[in-house]
Amino acid sequence: MTRNARRRTPRADLVVVANRLPVDRVVEDDGSTSWRTSPGGLVSALEPVMRANHGAWIGWPGDTGDQPEPFDDEGLTLVPVAMSDREYAEFYEGFSNATLWPLYHDLIAKPEFHREWWDAYEVVNRRFAETAAKVAADGAIVWVQDYQLQLVPAMLRELRPDLRIGFYLHIPFPPTELFGQLPWRRQVLEGLLGADLVGFQLPGAAQNFVRLVRQRVGHKTHRDSVYLPDGRVVVAKAFPISIDFSGFEELARSVEVVERAEEIRRDLGEPRRIFLGVDRLDYTKGIYARLRAFGELISDGHFTVEDAVFVQVATPSRERVSQYKIIRDDIDRLVGRINGDLGRIGRPAISYLHSSFPREEMAALYKAADIMVVTPFRDGMNLVAKEYAACRYGEDGALVLSEFAGAAEELRQAYLVNPYDINGMKAKMLEAYHADPKELARRMRAMRRCISENDVSHWASAFLDELTANRPRHDKQVKPARTG
Repeated sequence: MTRNARRRTPRADLVVVANRLPVDRVVEDDGSTSWRTSPGGLVSALEPVMRANHGAWIGWPGDTGDQPEPFDDEGLTLVPVAMSDREYAEFYEGFSNATLWPLYHDLIAKPEFHREWWDAYEVVNRRFAETAAKVAADGAIVWVQDYQLQLVPAMLRELRPDLRIGFYLHIPFPPTELFGQLPWRRQVLEGLLGADLVGFQLPGAAQNFVRLVRQRVGHKTHRDSVYLPDGRVVVAKAFPISIDFSGFEELARSVEVVERAEEIRRDLGEPRRIFLGVDRLDYTKGIYARLRAFGELISDGHFTVEDAVFVQVATPSRERVSQYKIIRDDIDRLVGRINGDLGRIGRPAISYLHSSFPREEMAALYKAADIMVVTPFRDGMNLVAKEYAACRYGEDGALVLSEFAGAAEELRQAYLVNPYDINGMKAKMLEAYHADPKELARRMRAMRRCISENDVSHWASAFLDELTANRPRHDKQVKPARTG
């Protein structure tokens, strides 16, 4: 991979502003620095259009070292933004992930509200905005990503009113009753209103946003539009994110992945059914509840450890945050108890992997698994569910999916469950276990068609087309904004 450092700040016609760069900085044993491509469908979706438009990607390099110079990554300009240890603790671990994350995920954990965290959030957002203002060419398109950077649109518009600014929220957006708890609710809403287009995973989230703007800021709204005093019209719409469908299917068909999938089944003792869970280790994902349900299915006598095994991949996440340490300890104890009570020598009921794996290994796991269990308590979309379906080119396999995942709006043929209902989840897992192959094929065929027709490139194109659409200024009478 060719990565050439630059000394001058580049100017780009399309700028993506995200919390992270699409590469991670790695410090080698000899002290030298290299860059490793990080996984994710966002960069693969945006790469072609960014290269065609002399694009630049602004983001944090993944550590708290000095800020590197902008550099080229195979024709894509990457612009790092530095963060200190304190800013990482207060902006990222603090306000982003101990305040906003639980608040936006239905208070599954109690959010913490600290003024110094908010101060750090403002400081870091302004740094990203100022960087984008320097990088963007005249009249450029700037696409800001996710909950860590909700103040950037308004800050950037103040600096560069000539820009076309979009914002996309990858996680849920809460209803008025929850969002109203945030002491800085008005500032966040006004930050988002700096964008011309605010995108969400689901229509309900867009409606929540418009309703909050009307109630808390006082602007006139109509359907998906907000009318600002300066004459701008801000549109809030749903753009459900997706995956590189053809890329995952091609990977799953490869000889290496097929052979690895067969090896995984042999290593697990060729059980009749393999259940699979793949998640970041996060309290929103419902890992504990699904493993408990599986253990009860065995203890109730519905099948034995020779019949079925549950493979749970839990990718390490935010391990310095106390809530994440607690959930890891809880799951460790549960897995130990279930395997101790129900497992046999060489036949654990649950194979628990607290690690991250490359795409090839994940595709092999998707290919090996008969039943994918995706049961978050709340999720903006959940791309794992779509990745599993993309890898099932034989139109087999079953997807057990939480009705509170955004993916449930599209994948209606999954076995939909309420993750708070353990008995209901057990019933659906058992139904998938005993399902007729023709029924499984009917469901999987429909889900695969939906995902293939609405892949990640379709998502990116739909958003950018809407962002660049001609939207005339309005001449409506707009009420003065209220306090709140």
